[in-house]
Amino acid sequence: MALIGNLCMVLLILLDSQLHTPMYLLLSQLSLIDLICICTTVPKMASGFLFGNKSISFIGCGVQCFFFAMLAGCEGPILMSMAYDRYVAICFPLHYPIRMNRRVCVLMILGSWVMGVVNSCAHTVYVLHIPYCRSRAIDHFYCDIPAMVTLACEDTWIYEYTLFLSTVTFLLFPFIVIVGSYGKVLLAVYRMRTQEGRKKAYSTCSTHLTVVTLYYVPFVFTYLRPKSFRSPAEDKVVSVFYAILTPMLNPVIYSLRNKEVLGALARVAVKFRSTTM
Repeated sequence: MALIGNLCMVLLILLDSQLHTPMYLLLSQLSLIDLICICTTVPKMASGFLFGNKSISFIGCGVQCFFFAMLAGCEGPILMSMAYDRYVAICFPLHYPIRMNRRVCVLMILGSWVMGVVNSCAHTVYVLHIPYCRSRAIDHFYCDIPAMVTLACEDTWIYEYTLFLSTVTFLLFPFIVIVGSYGKVLLAVYRMRTQEGRKKAYSTCSTHLTVVTLYYVPFVFTYLRPKSFRSPAEDKVVSVFYAILTPMLNPVIYSLRNKEVLGALARVAVKFRSTTM
């Protein structure tokens, strides 16, 4: 479901010219992140459950670490960019073509991916070079970096502190920007005189806020809790939400609650029928 849903969202935004706006270009990146995320963790996990082969090579584990950390680091800035886009569109509609033109949108997207790659490289290089002298059985369904660090035979408090700072940078800072943006957006929507404009703005913002909640709550619960309050069993359960359920639910939320996406789907379907007949 996650694979089909996110692939359809990416292709739909690519094929329909009416969706070539900053909001939907950012949404296509969110779908692309979810698409890669589901391909990073689920196939190996499913293979382990179905065939009993729960081992993974050292390089394969490093690849999983890199892609998952990159996507987790990239999604926060993308959601922050989407919140800024809605803030400008609703609070400064006349300035929107200048503040959120295609160049600004592309720079936001490239900046998000570069930040995610740089952050991921630092963490992946570390976990691949620390000595593992205990059991190499990772108590998780994928190569989660904190779960791997617990197997190290050297003191890792410096890295754990660095991981906490990285989490604050890629989770807390974007979250503050998102909350601030939507706070001003909701205030502007409340002051709107037309019922139709208010309804449309509430619909768009509620969709975005639902996706933000699905992303932030599991990550904050997992990575911002003190180590003494964490347990491998709880981490695995929470990981199911951000590694599997969130990528599956995001395209459903955006397609079912968005008339423009449904309209684009109808247009692309008509165009496809006309070319095949």
